[in-house]
Amino acid sequence: MRYQYSVFLSATILLVTACTQSRAPTAADRVSDGGKSSTMEAVADQPVRHAAQDSPRPGVAQKQRKSAAPADLAFIRPAPASVGIDRENYAPVESQGIQLASQAPVSTFSIDVDTGSYANVRRMLQEGRLPPRDAVRVEELVNYFGYQDPGPAERTLPFRLTTELAVTPWNRETRLLRIALKAWEMPRAELPPSNLVFLIDVSGSMNSPDKLPLLKRSLKLLAGRMRAEDKITLVVYAGAAGVVLEPIAGNRQATIEAALENLSAGGSTHGSAGIELAYAKAREAFVTGGINRVILATDGDFNVGTVDQRALLDLIERERESGIALTTLGFGRGNLNDRLMEQLADHGNGNYAYIDTLLEAQKVLVEQVGGTLLTLARDVKVQVEFNPARVAEYRLIGYENRALRREDFNNDRVDAGELGAGHSVVALYELNLVGAGRSLFDPLRYGSAQAGGVQSHDDEIAYVKLRYKAPEGGQSRLLTRAVNGAAQSESLLASSDDFRFSAAVAAFAQRLRGSPYLNDFGYQDILALARNSRGADRHGYRSGFLRLVALAGSLDGGTQEVAMRRSDDGTR
Repeated sequence: MRYQYSVFLSATILLVTACTQSRAPTAADRVSDGGKSSTMEAVADQPVRHAAQDSPRPGVAQKQRKSAAPADLAFIRPAPASVGIDRENYAPVESQGIQLASQAPVSTFSIDVDTGSYANVRRMLQEGRLPPRDAVRVEELVNYFGYQDPGPAERTLPFRLTTELAVTPWNRETRLLRIALKAWEMPRAELPPSNLVFLIDVSGSMNSPDKLPLLKRSLKLLAGRMRAEDKITLVVYAGAAGVVLEPIAGNRQATIEAALENLSAGGSTHGSAGIELAYAKAREAFVTGGINRVILATDGDFNVGTVDQRALLDLIERERESGIALTTLGFGRGNLNDRLMEQLADHGNGNYAYIDTLLEAQKVLVEQVGGTLLTLARDVKVQVEFNPARVAEYRLIGYENRALRREDFNNDRVDAGELGAGHSVVALYELNLVGAGRSLFDPLRYGSAQAGGVQSHDDEIAYVKLRYKAPEGGQSRLLTRAVNGAAQSESLLASSDDFRFSAAVAAFAQRLRGSPYLNDFGYQDILALARNSRGADRHGYRSGFLRLVALAGSLDGGTQEVAMRRSDDGTR
């Protein structure tokens, strides 16, 4: 009996060994050896990132949590084959504090049209865990949604600026200033010819159902909408980089889909080599007056070649001057380098989205393809000057990593965010008006810091200025708008649906980050505010947000089962 068992065990080991040594060559192998059938030895991943840890939130007990709320079924993602070690990397986000208008009356920042943070936060919540604070970027959650703000009346202007002032939902003693940009909507049929280079990570780290398989299905959605005048190139990288598909007419859908379907994962990740090759192919097929863009699809796990983050950013900055933009699409979990993905897109005059489901790919690459691909305004900067005679204190909610110096606003050499066709951009300021509520600052013993002898414009709360460049660059243009205090809504319920819904999303993001400024405004309060301001919600994204808030409330210990008493107008 012992002899028979030994023979069986030996045979099993031989069979397993044979199977592991006879795998089919991957796409990365064929690239690295010039298309030969021999395989390429995989290089072990050696990440250079810091592990992301869930930061404790102020006032939230750290305990084991259970989910009791239904997930957003429209966005349920397939579970990865294995969880592994969490090596996700997020840039540190330090919340901006309250500013005294008398001492610092000017606030300056770059716009942000990235949406990656919202989809990534949704993925974590649906996995049954609260996100780390640095993964939550308030402005990206707010700008994930479309808004019904009026667009420009004519095409000579790429966008229209609107403002709205009403009571703050979580603090009835303060006011919330909403600044909104709405870009020109362009039908897909009117988009200029596109030269798109799909740069696809086929390294071993992409070997997971929520990575390369989802990536291929996502890019097929975009490829299926291309026209004969569009061109698509397919570049892959792993231990080395290579061209899988030379520039081909966009309506050659069967050829493009076959090239995508033949991709498989294996090997190390030489990301910088792939980026260099993708830009070279984009220059070869450059379309004058058209859309020229590299679309990088990866988990961002670069471990071979140029892995220094600053060196990669320098490479992207050099290439953007040729008129070729960079969009980054993040996939997967466990080793997602969110920090690198966001910064590459920002420095490449592009945008960053995280794809957690095929429905998210549909949103980014089909429904909002104009905003993803076509830039209407470059280097868009916002500067707000608050009137110290009317505003005692203010704070900008979000945009921490988009802050600019005051002098950067008029300096056209300072880079800022791009605005795509149909994009909505919203920024929110919480204001403590003079004499309206308790100040968080003690008065000065030796007098006021306000300067006298200047025109006060007592009827104005703030003065909003925007600078932007045309897509081809050149000198920036200036737009201005004064915010009149008399124009504020009498109550929160009198404000627009977009005002209240964007405020609800901002409150949700701040709650996830453990903000000290929300008082006891909890998940049920956020739900009530968002539920009554959904509007038309044509694609159901706002309804999905409601389910996400309910789920987060359950994961956060169910402490908000009953909404606290609020005033008749819905505020605290």
